[in-house]
Amino acid sequence: MAGKRRRLSLVAAGVAGVLALAACSGGSDDGGGSAPAADGEATPLDMWVFAELHAAYYEQMADEWNEQNPDRPVDLEITVYPYQDMHNKLQLAANSGTGLPDVVDIEVSKFGNFVTEDGRTPLMDITEAAKPYQDDIVQARLDLYSRADKIYGFPMHVGAFVTFYNAALMEEAGIDYTTITTWDDFEEAGVAYHQATGKNFGIAGTTVNFIEPLIVAQMGGDFFDEDGDVAVNNPTVVAALELEQRMLQAGAIATIPGGGPDDEEAFGAINKGDYAAVVYPAWYSSRFVDYMPDLEGDIAIAPAPVVEGGEVATIGGGGTGTAVVESSEHKDFAAEWLAFAKLSPEANVAVWQVLGFDPVNMSVWEDEAVTHDPENKFNKYFRTNMFDVLNEVKDEIGHFEAFAHPNLPALNNVFTTVTWTEIFENGVAPQVALDQAQKDLENELGSK
Repeated sequence: MAGKRRRLSLVAAGVAGVLALAACSGGSDDGGGSAPAADGEATPLDMWVFAELHAAYYEQMADEWNEQNPDRPVDLEITVYPYQDMHNKLQLAANSGTGLPDVVDIEVSKFGNFVTEDGRTPLMDITEAAKPYQDDIVQARLDLYSRADKIYGFPMHVGAFVTFYNAALMEEAGIDYTTITTWDDFEEAGVAYHQATGKNFGIAGTTVNFIEPLIVAQMGGDFFDEDGDVAVNNPTVVAALELEQRMLQAGAIATIPGGGPDDEEAFGAINKGDYAAVVYPAWYSSRFVDYMPDLEGDIAIAPAPVVEGGEVATIGGGGTGTAVVESSEHKDFAAEWLAFAKLSPEANVAVWQVLGFDPVNMSVWEDEAVTHDPENKFNKYFRTNMFDVLNEVKDEIGHFEAFAHPNLPALNNVFTTVTWTEIFENGVAPQVALDQAQKDLENELGSK
């Protein structure tokens, strides 16, 4: 069996600002090679990721591949970089056409930096590699990493929004989380909890753009108009932020150390019981298990609150599109291995067992031997079963178009560095803050 190696890089890439995609040449001029290794000889693949958890997962999938394919094993070398450093380093390498890995994880909000709407990219079209698995995959998640009907990245999870309630604390305060269905219910419970305990209930994130897309999607809106131009100050977005600001002012939600739930400071605050409800994508289950061990047995998973009469119940949030670089010497092998590692039933069982994510291969959702395994660490940790909740809402999982828009990185940057702070910390009216965001984005993007 071929070996696998992991390197942890803590050295900043040293790239100032975001480099223009226009310089991307689509790889070197050597034709991409892709000559197969000799029978039984391992094919080396250099992979960049930005999360240790992902590295452990890919190592397992390399082992699984090698067991099933002893005649053509993979020799996977994974380098783990800090999040921003990795994306900056990748952008620099893409612009220069040198120093690129064979395979790379690209976070969804950064994906638009590497694939333009018309498909100019240093990444390989991996549509063909997806075909053996595509019928069982949530198409909306493939769409996130597709441009001009070509797939350039494979998803890690659905990321359906759910709510993680500290049921133990809520019971002490006399509040039943199972009665919460709508955002009005959530606000009422949050106010009651805050008054009873003096502690915070829900979270208003200033450095993440997650709850806002959920509420906007539930209201049937988007951040871009029908022509694809930025429209962040449209009435639906304003209404969604007014709903959140109202909850904040009522005491139902509050800002959190670190700026968002998926931050080391936030983990500590939640673990101490300073917050009782986290509305976040299902993949956040891994954060509880790995970073908040004191809450084992206290947390119940439930559906996300909905807008009464809304368009959808939930959407997929966040994500990682794993891509093959077009100039890789082993690109065809890499695409085949990656499809196995991300889309196959075996991979999607591991996605749940190793990472605690909701798999994009929906056939796994129905396999109770997997989803209700009493020895699974996630099933042991939570009071309720993740898949019972997911199957309850699976027919109402919507697709938020903005998540696949090439200008999402610019929009996220404005929201998470300026707009949400203005609304949630400085008390600026949503219409005013969003009008300013619209002007800033129009200046940056050249929208009309």
